[in-house]
Amino acid sequence: MLRYVGRRLLQTIPVFFGATFLIFAMVYLMPGDPVAALGGDRGLTDQAAARIRAEFNLDKPFWLQYLLYLKGVVTLDFGSTFSGRPVNEVMAHAFPITIKLAVYALAIEAVLGIAAGVVAGIRRGGWFDSTVLVFSLIVISVPTFVIGFVMQFLIGVKWGILPTTVGPNVTFKALTMPAIVLGAQSLAYVLRLTRQSVSEHVSADFVRTARAKGLSNGAVMQRHVLRNSLIPVVTFLGGDLGALMGGAIITEGIFNISGVGGTLWQAITRGESATVVSFTTVLVLVYIVANLLVDLLYAVLDPRIRYE
Repeated sequence: MLRYVGRRLLQTIPVFFGATFLIFAMVYLMPGDPVAALGGDRGLTDQAAARIRAEFNLDKPFWLQYLLYLKGVVTLDFGSTFSGRPVNEVMAHAFPITIKLAVYALAIEAVLGIAAGVVAGIRRGGWFDSTVLVFSLIVISVPTFVIGFVMQFLIGVKWGILPTTVGPNVTFKALTMPAIVLGAQSLAYVLRLTRQSVSEHVSADFVRTARAKGLSNGAVMQRHVLRNSLIPVVTFLGGDLGALMGGAIITEGIFNISGVGGTLWQAITRGESATVVSFTTVLVLVYIVANLLVDLLYAVLDPRIRYE
């Protein structure tokens, strides 16, 4: 087990350096001059522009900028924004909000998706299965911003069940509707994936053998069907946490949430490379850690991995 974990940790090292290099290179190659844009219509003097470029290392070659960026990542010093605010301070404000929103959405899609998918997979071909398939297809087909605006109007404005926007007071009640909107499409995929996996394992040979040996229906479902069916679902959920955090820009914009999505969008429009690269680097780390946890869960769900 320890050797298995060690191999997975070593595999994350080239992934991290490769991803961060690509992110830094893409931001470096973005068109336009963010320093010149700071002056607005009046522009900046040559001395002021040179001072800003030197402060943010924009006057140095690409390879040196990347090395200085890696040094900042190792020392957890991500620099500052063009306004002088430390990026660490911006991240400390934005990331807890988005993490709370993403985990909330992940919990909703995991609980509802797996529960409905298991029932649909066991009773394949029934009315519940047909309803689940139609519902999931509709949710997948409708864009996220449409789901957000419809729920905001019906649940928030017309019926008054939940707040229409989040605002500065980030409570779980205020995050309920954004979390449902953010995780709606992933919920549909989890539902369909669980249904398909369960329906395949219910009729598998090893399940019929377990029933023939006299195991109760509950034991067969828990030890054989669910345990094997959840492996692809866990894979999807593990990678989806980073996707939810990175894809929260639209949801946070609809519900006025000052999280990672909103902050990252503002940084992109202003050309603040330090903020963009720092935020995306942390998102890469979230992906890597989530996938590492998925690998560890494999060893729990599939004993063959532990024995290997």
